[in-house]
Amino acid sequence: MAAGSPEPGRLRHVEESMGTVFSFDIRGVTDEARVRAGLRAAVASLHRVDEIFSTFRPDSQITRLGRGELTPAECVTEVAEVLDLCAAAERESDGWFSTRHAGRLDPTGLVKGWAVERAVRMIASSGAESVCLNGGGDVQLHGGPWRVGIADPLRPGALATVVEAPEAQEGLAVATSGPAERGCHVLDPHTGEPPVRGLASITVVCPTGLTAADARATAAYAMGEEARDWLEALPDAEGFAVTATGGTWTTTGFRHYAAQLAV
Repeated sequence: MAAGSPEPGRLRHVEESMGTVFSFDIRGVTDEARVRAGLRAAVASLHRVDEIFSTFRPDSQITRLGRGELTPAECVTEVAEVLDLCAAAERESDGWFSTRHAGRLDPTGLVKGWAVERAVRMIASSGAESVCLNGGGDVQLHGGPWRVGIADPLRPGALATVVEAPEAQEGLAVATSGPAERGCHVLDPHTGEPPVRGLASITVVCPTGLTAADARATAAYAMGEEARDWLEALPDAEGFAVTATGGTWTTTGFRHYAAQLAV
């Protein structure tokens, strides 16, 4: 693994895992050897998550658990941790978040966010002042300042809005769900069909980390237009949506994160 050093005190690295690309931007590096060790550990953790939770690998523990070949007690501890987080997300969303997809066990609506958040903690604990990890469009931030562009799902190459994280911001996370990149991979868990009155995309910003933001973005996309009231009621989440017709809406507190709105 090689991480680039485009300028003193800064490291960048790109890694493919979990069927997507993870882009690391690390700033405020004073002990480069220590931070590189933290980066190596973070990258290794992403590959381990893929080995355990990939629904495309027939030998992954989550696939074998879903087939009944393993019990939860026979799985590594990360499986119980993720499934507990998924159960909490299902309760919070009144069932709009689900670990079932097309009839099989599938916690991918949360596991990538959990993996990214955990990887950032590893790098931050190695002494880096600021970390940005973008995993397939879902972003975990540490330190700052940072600016995160949100792609416009209806205008390829354009931005719909920009989220700004001020300096010394801890744990801010930005997760986006929608069909623009991968097609409609989020289904209404009550019907098993694509959401009725579906959104073009929904972005959720959480100060508590990407585990929560990822799960909430998944649930919010499944809800469609009902997501606005649900997100408004949560104490630590804000939302920005692009509708199927190209309109936008935000929750009340999103303005605190919006650095620049598209005209």
